[in-house]
Formats: sequence, C-alpha cells, structure tokens
Amino acid sequence: MPVAVLERTAACDITAADRDSRHPGVGVKVQPPPAAPGDTDLVARLRAGDAAAFAHIVRAWSPAMIHVARYFVGSHASAEEAVQETWLAVIRGIDGFEGRSSLRTWVFHVLSNIARRQGVKESRTVLSSPVDGEDAGPTVDPARFRPAGDQWAGGWRAEAAPRSWGPEAAALNSEVRALLTAALAQLPDRQRVVIELRDVGGLPAGEVCAILDLSPANQRVLLHRARAKLRERLEGYFTGREQG
Repeated sequence: MPVAVLERTAACDITAADRDSRHPGVGVKVQPPPAAPGDTDLVARLRAGDAAAFAHIVRAWSPAMIHVARYFVGSHASAEEAVQETWLAVIRGIDGFEGRSSLRTWVFHVLSNIARRQGVKESRTVLSSPVDGEDAGPTVDPARFRPAGDQWAGGWRAEAAPRSWGPEAAALNSEVRALLTAALAQLPDRQRVVIELRDVGGLPAGEVCAILDLSPANQRVLLHRARAKLRERLEGYFTGREQG
C-alpha cells in the first residue's frame, strides 16, 4: 500500500459542517491537467515500435487500469481481459492519437469504453447518479460534534477530535497496510475506484473525472467519503493500540 494513501487519509479535511452535508465540496472547480510534457517523445517511441517504451507504460499504468475496469465489469478476470484488450487497441491505434489529451488519459478512455461494453455484455450495472445510497448521509458520526446549545455548537468534542498518527512511521507497519487494503476492498464501488485512482494510481482529479465521466463536484464527494471511511478505520486501530 503506497505511503501516499496513508498520508492523504490521515490529512483528509473533515470539517464540522460535513457532519450533516450530503454534498461536501460541491461547487469546487477542478481543471483537467495539461498533456504530459514527455508525451511527444513517448508517442514517437511507441509509433516506432519501441518495445521498452511499451513495456514501461504497461507496468506503470496496468495496476490502475485494473481498478478502472473492475468498476465496469463483474470479476477480476474480466477486468484483466479488458486491460489486455485495451493494450492491443493502443498498439493498433497509436498512430491515430492526436495529442488533444495526455497519452495516459487517452489510454484510460480506450479502457473505459472497452470495459463498459464488456460490462453491458455481463449485465454489470454501474451507478451513475450524482449521489446514491451509500454515497449519501453524514460523512462523520454526528455524535463527535458539540450539540446545539453548546457554546461551541458544531465544533469537535474534545475526546472525538481527529489527531495525527505520524503517517511516515506508521506507513512502514505491515499491519497498517493490511488494514488499509481490507478497508479499501470494503468501500462502495464508486468510492473505491475514485480513491484508488487518486491516491493509489496517482491520477489527478481532472483525469479521474474524464475517465469515469464524473463531475468535479461528484468526484470530490466520492473521494472525501472514501478518505473519511479509511480514516475512521485507522482511528479505531490507533486508539485500540493506545488503550491496549
């Protein structure tokens, strides 16, 4: 589990207003990133049949591609099949790449189209409404905040406020990594794929929105909720260690 997941989860911004918010972060604008500066050289190498260049992007991008494909299809095996078909499509179609987006965004768009078609064949239903079921409701337990009538109503209760756990050291703990891996697997599909692309795959918000056809606000909602749930699991772990 990359250190970045723990760092971003530990540092996730949970405000008092989020205890009742159904749409935290709505209205925040996320601009898609410019094309990667190294794309021109990479595309030229791929068009020339450079096997080393192709092997490099296959190794670097395939793990995140599996996460995206799994969002659309019903099994890991089907996701691997979609990724394999995508790489074949990239080889056949690289001459048609026009550079209007980054190469990685283009590859992920090819993947999402292939996986979406495959998911339809498997009768896999992907939720597409802005906020559905498990994406709704409070992000943080309302009991952690001061009640109405309190001098600091809406603020954190002293014993319930988030604390720092020293993520750099904790990230080396295999037990913490196993906990995060299990917690990721238990997230709702939409939340899991967004946090995996952002915090595991390292993709910027604009690319994730384009790949999954999400609005910037909806992407932010899903990421915020996923990070909050992981933080809750980590809080339980570290609190238990301190009390044990």
